[in-house]
Amino acid sequence: MIYFDNSATTKPYKEVLDTFLKVNESYYANPSSIHSFGGQVEKLVQQSREQIASLLGIKTKEVFFTSGGTESNNLAIKGTALQYGNRGKHIITTRIEHPSVINAFKQLEAFGYTTTYLDVDPEGKVRPSELKEAIQDDTILVSVMQVNNEIGSVQPIREIAEILNGYPKILFHVDAVQACGKVPLILDEKLIDLCSLSAHKIHGIKGTGMLYVRDGLKISPILSGGEQEGNLRSGTENTGGIVSFAKALRMHMEESKQKLVIMEENQRFLKGELEKIESVTVHTPARDHAPHILNFSVADFKGEVLIHALDRHEVYVSTTSACSSKQSKPSQTLLSMGVPDNLAANSIRISLSFHNTMEECKEFIGLLNKEIQYLQHTMRRSR
Repeated sequence: MIYFDNSATTKPYKEVLDTFLKVNESYYANPSSIHSFGGQVEKLVQQSREQIASLLGIKTKEVFFTSGGTESNNLAIKGTALQYGNRGKHIITTRIEHPSVINAFKQLEAFGYTTTYLDVDPEGKVRPSELKEAIQDDTILVSVMQVNNEIGSVQPIREIAEILNGYPKILFHVDAVQACGKVPLILDEKLIDLCSLSAHKIHGIKGTGMLYVRDGLKISPILSGGEQEGNLRSGTENTGGIVSFAKALRMHMEESKQKLVIMEENQRFLKGELEKIESVTVHTPARDHAPHILNFSVADFKGEVLIHALDRHEVYVSTTSACSSKQSKPSQTLLSMGVPDNLAANSIRISLSFHNTMEECKEFIGLLNKEIQYLQHTMRRSR
């Protein structure tokens, strides 16, 4: 099996699975309970919070656990809108965000908020100058992903943060779900107000994530209930998920130090081989891209056709983001970059992990070439 769909989800580390099982088996009390067993479980949650904060270079009280990237994005966006709607109702994002961001903004529009959707250049990057021009007197939030989940373009987060530094009433949210462990996070520099992370993108367990909330910043909760997570995110804590999230983050960051160069070599090889295929167009930008994502189109073939063809060889890739892949629509990200409709509808995404090998990359290219030639031959015969 060749698994090249790691941007959708990663295989959990065995150690993470063992931790998840052990915690749920032996430390199953509610961490909010006042008895000593509950206190032991609460201590595990707090130790995990401290470990994650140390790994990210932030304060312990800036870590808020959620169910994953989607909830973190919604909490950041809607929590800001609820808390600061009296300041203004103008919000800014880009046309290439994850659906959990785009749809959160659209939902706010139904409640009287107005959104500016920034275009991107042909390499899938926001122009900071255009963002500055979009700022209004009543702007309260800017949300920009750090790494695009479809093409891997890295957004100019630092430049945007420096612009927004001149507007202290505007909060800056970054969806860093695809960035963690692949490109540097700058949370320790306090340039970002809110940042979303997800465990299952770094070999953790699905259903666990976090939102970084800069110390001193207040946003409104979107779930009503108890007073868990500093009264920002009600609901009994997913203790097993939280403890295993901390372990996954530590292991992933250690692997990043050792294997990021190998991932870059694998991506470089794949990109070079794809560019040799006459019918292939590579969409991932030549520069300022993450090391784990490659997006390309094959002329004349819908992305799902090739995905099913490769599936027969137990080779697993995807089209757009996993959250949108069943809609059979052209990639909005590629359309925003100016890619023609036919190619945007034919796109395929390869996404690597630190566990993929050069042997897998070579085998993939061989199988891809074989299937393209077969499909082209079949198409010619049917004409």
